[in-house]
Amino acid sequence: TATGAAAFAPQSATATVAARRSAPTLPAPVLHAELGEDVVSAAEKFTEPGRNPNNPALPELKDDYDWDARFGSDPDWITDNVPGKVVLNDVELAAQVTSLGKLEEKWRKERLARDYDDARILGWTEMAETYNGRFAMFFLVVGLLTEYWTGVTIPGQIEEMARVGGFIGPDF
Repeated sequence: TATGAAAFAPQSATATVAARRSAPTLPAPVLHAELGEDVVSAAEKFTEPGRNPNNPALPELKDDYDWDARFGSDPDWITDNVPGKVVLNDVELAAQVTSLGKLEEKWRKERLARDYDDARILGWTEMAETYNGRFAMFFLVVGLLTEYWTGVTIPGQIEEMARVGGFIGPDF
């Protein structure tokens, strides 16, 4: 072992790599024994029976799981007229399919109209109305602040702009 200042002197890279390679490593059973029996590898944890094979963090559900048998004694468990268990005859089923088809067509038309309106750039669009309102409020505030600072009313400011722009001739 090095003593004194030699112990703190930097070592070469090859000496450091050689020291790491020669360092003893503990075998896995020794680590397991040192850390305790509570440590279980992920492979052991997720191979226990009763786990969902698609998502081992969840319990396994059988395909034909009988919820009524499991919760039938619970007074809040409803087994009559449950929407998923109602048996419909062909006429009721056809009426339901027809009404769902009408709803689907209505919503498709509304979606297409909304997409068309969103794609429009010019004309009476919702975005044009929004910008128009924002500009109107901005220039109203500018007109009020100008009236406050100069004493010229908003109609007087409009008249002044029309005279400067040459739309109204001078008063002689």
